[in-house]
Amino acid sequence: MNDATLPAIAPTIPALLFSAARQHGARAALEEPGRHITYAELPGEALAVSRALMAHGIQPGDKVAIWAPNCIDWVLAALGIHCAGAVMVPINTRMKGIEAADILARSHARLLFCIGDFLGTDYPALLAPVRPACVDKIVVLGPGQGGQPWADFLVSGAGISTEQARARADAVRPDDIADLMFTSGTTGKAKGVMSAHAPTLRAFAEYVRIIGLQAGDRYLVVNPFFHSFGYKAGWITCLIAGATILPQPVFDAEAVFQRIESDRITALPGPPTLYLSMLAHPRLAEADLSSLRIAVTGASTIPPIL
Repeated sequence: MNDATLPAIAPTIPALLFSAARQHGARAALEEPGRHITYAELPGEALAVSRALMAHGIQPGDKVAIWAPNCIDWVLAALGIHCAGAVMVPINTRMKGIEAADILARSHARLLFCIGDFLGTDYPALLAPVRPACVDKIVVLGPGQGGQPWADFLVSGAGISTEQARARADAVRPDDIADLMFTSGTTGKAKGVMSAHAPTLRAFAEYVRIIGLQAGDRYLVVNPFFHSFGYKAGWITCLIAGATILPQPVFDAEAVFQRIESDRITALPGPPTLYLSMLAHPRLAEADLSSLRIAVTGASTIPPIL
């Protein structure tokens, strides 16, 4: 993609959502097995989340957290948070209950979207003994107990009109805080880093230009959505370009080979370990990787051999 074909940069994530729907309406925005959402359908799905958040009393600037693996509902929850004018707080799925509770407490998160069960771990149960008082609602994504089911949460927004939610989304300003992402904490206590809408979109529009992502590309996002590599260099980047987001909840070389083949993946981001695992895999020689046009790596030291 050259500068002449790069679309105008939207000032906010909600504005990006609506402009992408206009430009790429019939294209697939999100796909996972058994589920498909077009760009035209995406604003309605996101605003349904915003309506439920508004019905719960979430105000612009309030913090709303997500503690879940990559999936379609993660993206819908995040877009709903952004359209409600709230601040999205992603939480690492590898964290223990006490670690997640610390981030929820320090960010003053009012609501948590939480996976019910993932890789044999009951996340709401993990949090229950240490749940901070600021979190007055937990919404459970997928099967599980410990909070309001996702479908019931969406129904709870029926009293708020789509027009009210759209007005809230249109009121978001470029310099409003979009997300509060906590650092790794490898050399001390994790620190919350605030990012506004406009700088995020300017930076990742440039990323789209550099890697050459195009409308219609099929982008397998293995990098976790709680990390900027999976969130901003992942699905936000797809919205900027008009590419299809295909979430992958767990990295497994065999599964990635299969998805590249079956889903005709054209773009694959990942840390060096992902590529080293794939290059060492016994299926490498026979795998059909012909659809793959873009491979991006980063997030840690890249060994020269790679």
